[in-house]
Amino acid sequence: MEKGQIRERLASAASMPKDVVMKAAVVTALGNFEVCIENYRGITEYTECLIRVQAKSGQIRIAGKRLQVEYYTNEEMKITGRIENIEFADGGKKE
Repeated sequence: MEKGQIRERLASAASMPKDVVMKAAVVTALGNFEVCIENYRGITEYTECLIRVQAKSGQIRIAGKRLQVEYYTNEEMKITGRIENIEFADGGKKE
């Protein structure tokens, strides 16, 4: 059994949120004009058409038009603009 599966089972058994136990990024989209990301490590690319965010489990790629980071803290960030695509890329790392 992989570490991720063990963590997921522990989260279920302890009634704890999976994002806390698994250290997973939480991505919340509001329509196609706003995305909030929690539990991220940093921004790796930032243009008006593409924002790449590094998370523990891989990368999150937000593509669109007139994209901008409204704000970011150590815990979360808010991206606005015309969001056309959200992709998740596995970090290629096996736990």
